[in-house]
Amino acid sequence: MAQATTVDRSGSREEIVILDVESEEASVPPAIDSCARTLRLAFQCVGILYGDIGTSPLFVYSSTFRDGVGHPDDLLGALSLVIYSFVLFTVIKYVYIALRANDDGDGGTFALYTLISRHAKVSLIPNQQAEDEFVSKYNRGKPPATLRRAQWMKELLETNKTVKISLFLLTMLATAMVISDAILTPAISDEIVWITVGILVALFAIQRFGTDKVGYLFAPVILLWLLLIGGVGVYNLIKYDTGALRAFNLKYIIDYFRRNKKKGWVSLGGILLCFTGTEALFSDLGYFSIRSIQLSFGFGLVPSVLLAYIGQAAYLRVHPEDVANTFYRSTPSMLKIPVISHILSHLYYVHLNFFNRPLLDAVSLFWPTFILALAASIIGSQAMISCAFATISHSQTLGCFPRVKILHTSRQYSGQLYIPEVNYLLCLGACLVTIGFKTTVIIGEAHGICVVLVMIITTLLLTIVMLLIWKISIWWIAVFFVVFMSSELIYLSAILYRFAHGAYVPVAMSAFLMVVMIVWHYVHVKKYNFELEHTVPRDKVKGLLGRRDIQRVPGIGLFYTELVQGIPPVFPHLIEKIPSIHSVLIFVSMKHLPVPYVDLSERFLFRQVDREDYKVFQCVARYGYRDPFEEAKDFVDKLVEHLQYYIRDVNLYGVASDEPMLIQSSSYRSSLAESFGSRDKPSVKAVYAEEMLTPAESFSEHIRQASGKNKLFTQFQGEKMNIVEMMKIQKEQQAILEEMNKGVVYIFGESEVVARPHSSLLKKIVVNYLYSFLRKNSRNGEKIMSIPRRQVLKVGISYEI
Repeated sequence: MAQATTVDRSGSREEIVILDVESEEASVPPAIDSCARTLRLAFQCVGILYGDIGTSPLFVYSSTFRDGVGHPDDLLGALSLVIYSFVLFTVIKYVYIALRANDDGDGGTFALYTLISRHAKVSLIPNQQAEDEFVSKYNRGKPPATLRRAQWMKELLETNKTVKISLFLLTMLATAMVISDAILTPAISDEIVWITVGILVALFAIQRFGTDKVGYLFAPVILLWLLLIGGVGVYNLIKYDTGALRAFNLKYIIDYFRRNKKKGWVSLGGILLCFTGTEALFSDLGYFSIRSIQLSFGFGLVPSVLLAYIGQAAYLRVHPEDVANTFYRSTPSMLKIPVISHILSHLYYVHLNFFNRPLLDAVSLFWPTFILALAASIIGSQAMISCAFATISHSQTLGCFPRVKILHTSRQYSGQLYIPEVNYLLCLGACLVTIGFKTTVIIGEAHGICVVLVMIITTLLLTIVMLLIWKISIWWIAVFFVVFMSSELIYLSAILYRFAHGAYVPVAMSAFLMVVMIVWHYVHVKKYNFELEHTVPRDKVKGLLGRRDIQRVPGIGLFYTELVQGIPPVFPHLIEKIPSIHSVLIFVSMKHLPVPYVDLSERFLFRQVDREDYKVFQCVARYGYRDPFEEAKDFVDKLVEHLQYYIRDVNLYGVASDEPMLIQSSSYRSSLAESFGSRDKPSVKAVYAEEMLTPAESFSEHIRQASGKNKLFTQFQGEKMNIVEMMKIQKEQQAILEEMNKGVVYIFGESEVVARPHSSLLKKIVVNYLYSFLRKNSRNGEKIMSIPRRQVLKVGISYEI
């Protein structure tokens, strides 16, 4: 059963459908990984993450030695580069450093950006609120005075607009590169063009079934593939040249570059293919755990892949002429393996007697290996495709991508997504790339530039995380930055040398995606600032609500707005056209925080706008970037429930709508009872009721959680709780429920954004044409939260920005 929900998600209306492809009920994984769970996740890692990295031996040597092997020791130099590049980037940087910089279990450049956003205000949208810092998962602390560099980095990120914009653009570039990589990765699965196209169509067609089921099904295939290439590598090493093990000596790298000079530098564009897929390993961290990835990586992937590279080098030392098709040429015939040869010699006569045809001519490991390699390549593409879905979903929380429909394919794992429109475009792009280039060598070069650019951006973001959050020794940070940035820039220079031979494809695709995201975000920020500058003043709100010609309409009206502060300018426009308001009017803003998840108890913030008899409220519904939105009815039920809690709290505190109120900052946490205990008194600040946004938890629930020895609660109960006030609270709560039963109307401001008449030509093109085109061809507001059209009221207005 599918549940459809479409919401305004930080400027990008996004239709989200929860597609239940699992029969079991959703369950939350335990916080502490048991051995059994770790092993199960480690097994799933093999199927989801390691297909891309594990199939790199198919084309590394052919891409490195495009003109053939010039000197026998060049193979040892290339193998040494492969070994140490793989260990340096994949093992050290990603598995043992980057995975530590996870955002509450999520990885990737987007997770690094949100992690930085929680410790420094780097968002370009001015919707930050002090209350956000008290969400339990925010974990934002002030750097100690002794670590001046952390404070310096924080001030630099927050005050320097150029740095802030650059950080945002780098994150968007990495996002665009990941999406481009999702097009290129499936295209290098096979060299037979039309077979590849057919397989690509089938691959993208099964995406709707969900990553978990597809990946878990294919895990045995990847495991068998790793065992195969590892075994073949051992066989080739023993049979042809055990001297290939000398490649662990760094001397051969120096000799390789001394001998080949410029040609050796250019060949790095092929070497880097040995660590492609590491960006997906980091980005897909949310599906698994750090321990499971490290376990499966260290004991499964690393030995198999390294043995495969060593075995191929040993084979090429004897047969350098086969470098163009190293993998399949180095795959041994089953007849050459003594044990299998002995068995087949007996089967030969049996087969000849019963079927009157020989068996030995057809027996070889080539076709089983070919089929297994094809399957492993397809599964390897799955990691980047899933990564693209998650990345696009995340980018919408920043208001950087046009609104699309998102399908949550699993109730158990909220991070597993499927985006139909994006899936179709990825499929089309992969097929066109396959048909256009036809050879894996050129496509592999295009794939490499995506990998290196994402790695460079990851290094920059990791350095900021170390300076701002980790606060480790500055010397370790310097070593990390110098080693990885210098080596990655060398690889980038090598792959850019081949720019004119096909590497321009990901750059062109990424540039197109960057334009789309920048245009969408630019107009979104301009629109938000316009509404913020033209918020309705308090006196005008009073005047509108106090007009005698205003009619009261039964029911609840939910007025959706992007603003988290103030009343949007479209509200007076509505009153002018339709002089009536609902008995209960709630301005609702859907807001994303830079955290993966927000607990339901911390989701809603309320304030009463003005005049209790009009029952006009403002609500901010806060979500994490991995939180799915509820169905419309469920959302209203939760909102009204927490609105009743708010009414109870306000009445118990006894604060009028125009009086100031002191709010304890620690009371915003989900563990509010602790703040009323014997701990030191937290800091307080004055917040006026008109600006006040208070947590929606029931105060009675706090009382039940509190200790019986809590003096503050005892005093509160004695002074505040009396029958008259409780009856008043109950009456107001009952009134809200009665209005909800009379019906709910969803009001949306459909704002048309145009550039001002005297704007520059570029701005007019961006706003009036590009943004307008994207808006018209993305999901419209009529499907928001799957609301019946009879319950939707749309108010049109035009903004000149």
